[in-house]
Amino acid sequence: MKFKKPISILVLCIAVLSLVAAAVGILSNQGPGQYEFESIHGETVTIYGKGIYQHDSIAVVAQGIAQDIATMLLGVPVLIISLYLSRKGLLKGRLLLTGTLGYFLYTYISYAFLWMYNPLFLVYVILMSASFFAFILSMMSFDIEGLRSSFNEKLPVKFVGGFQIFIGAAVGMLWLGRIIPPLINNTIPFGLEHYTTLVIQAMDLGFIVPAAVLSGVLILKRKPFGYLLSSVIIMKGITMLTSITAMIIGQAYAGVPMSFVEMAMFPLFNLITIYCLVLILKNIDEKGHSKII
Repeated sequence: MKFKKPISILVLCIAVLSLVAAAVGILSNQGPGQYEFESIHGETVTIYGKGIYQHDSIAVVAQGIAQDIATMLLGVPVLIISLYLSRKGLLKGRLLLTGTLGYFLYTYISYAFLWMYNPLFLVYVILMSASFFAFILSMMSFDIEGLRSSFNEKLPVKFVGGFQIFIGAAVGMLWLGRIIPPLINNTIPFGLEHYTTLVIQAMDLGFIVPAAVLSGVLILKRKPFGYLLSSVIIMKGITMLTSITAMIIGQAYAGVPMSFVEMAMFPLFNLITIYCLVLILKNIDEKGHSKII
């Protein structure tokens, strides 16, 4: 694997710091407790009032703590295991590693830009930076043209590609359905609360939706880059959708109102995405890959 040493150093840094950040997020509870706050838009927001997230809203903290748990129990273990497999030269490990790094990059961009300022701000920035450079180096380590020969022709690209296009379109319509009506009515979108903008929606509409559609189209055409991008999007999708499923459970437990579509859609997408990953991993020819690295 190209860039083995810098990727390994960055991954270990991400693993350690994300465990620290997640543990602090889950365990810290100092503070006065819940209180109400009126935003500049005149909306009354219930603030969590405890721990490192004490200045964030109940809804966002319910999501954040659930994501911290998912990072500790799923994200970090998969990151370490995939690093070990990739260092052994296994294509499956390299694809898992790249996709998992995409999850950490997405996660800590959102933490750096969405959360109210807290003492872990620099930790979030370091994690965002380390994830970005590790992700770029991991993407650059692949022989793109040789990837096609590393996949079995039996891989059901119509199902895998079609699902990626569908999920990209579905997420896009979900967020546009939340954003466009308030724009037309000149009102505040649901979920903005006391924050400055819709960070998650901006990231999804700007990066995730186009990448999902593009990877779906490319793998349908069996383009070499389509195999890499699809593997990354699907692996990133599993870690992200698992976190979102945990967030939904956390929000439901906290009594945060949610639409039935969101509650049903994301867990279902998670199961299908896991199935897509199984299909991809089953159809990787490690012997064929070893001939081109």
